[in-house]
Amino acid sequence: MRVSVVVCTHATKRYPDLREAVESVLASDYRDREVVVVSDGSEAVYERAVDDFGDHDEVVVHRHEPNSGLLTVRNVGAALATGDVVAFVDDDALVAEDWLTELVAVYEGSLWPWSSAVDGGENEVLAAGGRMVPKWVAGEPAFLPAEFYWLVGVTHRGFAETPGEVRNTFGSNISFRADVFEELGGFDTNVGGRKGDRHLQGGETELCARLRERYGVGVEYNPDAEVAHKIFDYRTDPAWLVKRAFWQGYSKRGMEVFVPESTGEEDEFLADLLFRFVPSRVRGLVEEFSTAKLLQLVMLFVLTGAVGLGYLYGLLKWR
Repeated sequence: MRVSVVVCTHATKRYPDLREAVESVLASDYRDREVVVVSDGSEAVYERAVDDFGDHDEVVVHRHEPNSGLLTVRNVGAALATGDVVAFVDDDALVAEDWLTELVAVYEGSLWPWSSAVDGGENEVLAAGGRMVPKWVAGEPAFLPAEFYWLVGVTHRGFAETPGEVRNTFGSNISFRADVFEELGGFDTNVGGRKGDRHLQGGETELCARLRERYGVGVEYNPDAEVAHKIFDYRTDPAWLVKRAFWQGYSKRGMEVFVPESTGEEDEFLADLLFRFVPSRVRGLVEEFSTAKLLQLVMLFVLTGAVGLGYLYGLLKWR
C-alpha cells in the first residue's frame, strides 16, 4: 500500500518547520511512501523546497497560485498524489518514525479485533488517523488543563480513550483512501470562509461528516500512530487560548447549522467534562493541593465559559 503525505505552507518564516516536517516523514520506517509539498502562493517557499527536495525521488514539490488557503492546497496536493492512501500533516508537526506503519496497519486490518477492516469487504477502513502529542517549544504551561489540549491541536483528555471508530481526528494526523477522498470531492474549501467568515473552522469535521453520511463509517483511530505538534509561545498565552476557545464555540454552532451530521461528540465531551473531569480534579485538589492544580481547575471553567459564549454568539448569528 503506497501512502502519499501532503504537507502545505504559505509563509516563508514557516519554511524551516516545513522542512523538518518533510524530513520526519522521510525518516519513517515505512518505505512505500511519497511526500507532496505544496507552496500556497509563495515563490520563495517553492524555490527553497526545490533546492532542498527537488532531487529527492520521494518528494513532489508544487507551487499553487494564488494564495488560496489550507483546504484548497490540501486538495491540490491530494490531486498530485499517487498513493493508495493520502495523509495530511501540518507544516509545524513531526511524525513518529512508525507513524505510517501504524496507519497502514489500520487499513490492512492487522489491528483486529478493534479495526473495522474485515477481509477487504464492505466494512473496509476508508479513513484512519492517530494521536497528536505536544512538543512544547516554549515550555509546557502549568495552567493549561489536558481537557483543553484540543485548543492547541493536541489530542485532549477524554478523546477516544480506546482505539476504534471516531468522527474525525486532527487534520495534522488524518488519512483517507485516495479514491474515497476523490469521490467525496476533498475538503469543502468554503468551510473556513463560508459567507466570508474567517472564524468558522472545521474542515476535517465537515469532510468526515460527509464520509459518514455517504459510507456509514467514520475514521479509525489508532493512538499508536503519533504526530507531535509544535506548540509555539503565542499558543500558550492565556488571552490567546480564551480567544481561540470563543471562536471554537462559535464554529461549533456554525457546524450545527451548515453540517448537522457533524454534531454530537462535543456534547459527549461536555458531559464528561462536567460530570467526570471536574469532580476528579476537585478531589485531586483536596487530596493534594498545588498551585498548578488550582490554576488548571480555574482555567477549565474559564475556557468552558469562553466556548459557551462563542456558541451563544453563533446562535445569535445563525438562528
